[in-house]
Amino acid sequence: MIGLDSPVELVAPTLLGALLRHGEVTVRVTEVEAYGGTSDPASHAYRGPTARTQPMFGPPGRLYVYFSYGMHWAANVVCGPDGTAAGCLLRAGEVVEGIGLARSRRGRATDRDLARGPGRLCQALALGAEHQGASVLGDGPVTLERHPQPAAAISTGPRVGVSVEAERPWRFWLTGDRFVSAYKRSPRAATRS
Repeated sequence: MIGLDSPVELVAPTLLGALLRHGEVTVRVTEVEAYGGTSDPASHAYRGPTARTQPMFGPPGRLYVYFSYGMHWAANVVCGPDGTAAGCLLRAGEVVEGIGLARSRRGRATDRDLARGPGRLCQALALGAEHQGASVLGDGPVTLERHPQPAAAISTGPRVGVSVEAERPWRFWLTGDRFVSAYKRSPRAATRS
């Protein structure tokens, strides 16, 4: 299996089908996006480390959690060599354990939409600022269990909602899975290269 200290574009597809657990809720990851740090203008870490982005610089296997659009939390699994910023945004998943608790956190959402989108996924799992830098590799409150075999059918395409490097095919998802989020190109991407 590819280690989390490998390049982000190689790690990202290996997270598909992984089980992400926090407390009583487990989500099967169906969609991720790769962000390459200082070599990727769409990455939060493109301009180097800041107080906010420091967790992206390693070590791999930790969470980089941020507040998105002033509305919801989003989480990345940090990967790549220690000291080199990279992360895989957890875009979508299927709640496979603790569905009742996830429903209570998500209000009127359908079961399909409980974790279908990065903000929904974090809300279903109750992930927030307090999980910034938390390891997912041990016996801590958040764990990630990857499968030794890659997913059978993986699709790739442009990333969602970024205004630069919008065409970079670093969005990965389980082909045909109904728990994948809808693709939405940023309206700002059309005016930038």
